Amino acid sequence: MNSGKMADAVPHLSLTVEEHSVIEGALEILQIIRPNWQSSDIRCKFFTDGITNKLVGCFYEPSQNNIVDTPSTQSIISSDGSNGSNGSTGSLSDAKLDNNVVLVRVYGHKTDLLIDRGKEIENILLLHKYGLAPALYATFENGMAYAYEAGVTLTPDTCKDDDIWPLVACRMAQMHKKVPTGKVQFERPVLQGKVYQFLELVPERFTDPIINDRVWQTFPCPSDLRLEFDILYARLQDIPSPVVFCHNDLLLGNVIYDKDHEKVSFIDYEYAGVNHQAFDIGNHFAEFAGIDEIDYERYPSREFQLRWLTEYLLEYHGYDKYLPGKVEDEAEYLYVQVNQYALAAHFMWAVWALVQAEHSAIDFDYVRFAEARFLEYRRNMEIFFELQLPDWYPE
Repeated sequence: MNSGKMADAVPHLSLTVEEHSVIEGALEILQIIRPNWQSSDIRCKFFTDGITNKLVGCFYEPSQNNIVDTPSTQSIISSDGSNGSNGSTGSLSDAKLDNNVVLVRVYGHKTDLLIDRGKEIENILLLHKYGLAPALYATFENGMAYAYEAGVTLTPDTCKDDDIWPLVACRMAQMHKKVPTGKVQFERPVLQGKVYQFLELVPERFTDPIINDRVWQTFPCPSDLRLEFDILYARLQDIPSPVVFCHNDLLLGNVIYDKDHEKVSFIDYEYAGVNHQAFDIGNHFAEFAGIDEIDYERYPSREFQLRWLTEYLLEYHGYDKYLPGKVEDEAEYLYVQVNQYALAAHFMWAVWALVQAEHSAIDFDYVRFAEARFLEYRRNMEIFFELQLPDWYPE
């Protein structure tokens, strides 16, 4: 079954959920996709899904009255969606999960400018086929309803936990290798096109004069930004990275750790697609800094990265491929690629944040985020390109 036919198999509801009435809209959707659920037996928890969308969890609890919770850090996923920088991510592991939870995500204002929603649905269905994404129950005009993944999101502390990071490395390797290469080998990596798309959406002058002044104190004009990216991307091609199916947005809030079952799951495939292997890993490492309280001192050390990359490679290629010491050699090579592609991740999300600063209705300082990512890219540009490749090259 091709992706178009798979997408057609998912019910589409001709409903639009207003951003100011997400709970009401979610309940209306449940009346259609879960008609046996009595409204008095549904508990809703509303919280922000990252810094792009709004999300509500709907829990079917026949023994309790309907309760609507306001946004809280004690939620299924951290309310800041990223890093639990307030020290708290919640878990609802005591709820009767299975089929008794539906997540309803409402797309952020104007995010259709940034995201191909049809492609996102295809990605979710494809990845679900390989056990890499939650089940998709339905789509509606400005969002989707899908299955809950049990667990808690990662934080800048837990992402380096020895019980967790190997699971993340293996999960990413599984995603990179499981999508059949025949589906991706003729596609171009999305990185360059996505950055170009974002740059086209950056206004010459922002509507808010304060935002406008802040942006242009740090950033060059869009045409100069494009030229700067072209130079960066050309340098990255000197050591080309394999093209695989990537998540492309593996911030900490998109990794769910299920301690009970000793596994991790990835969520939110809005930007997923064919891309450079090293970009996906480098982007994940860059996200160790967090979002609400960005601290690039948290960027993983060389020692940590090499251990992570070794675990990744063993899963990606198979434990029986390597002679003693060979995987460590290949990890050294990948280490150079990953850090150089992390520069592209900083650049891409900096430009993305400029677009959000103009259009998003979410209460978040996108300009501060853009500045942090862009300045970190520039600070590390020559440092990372001075990294020396090992004498040994992977086959």
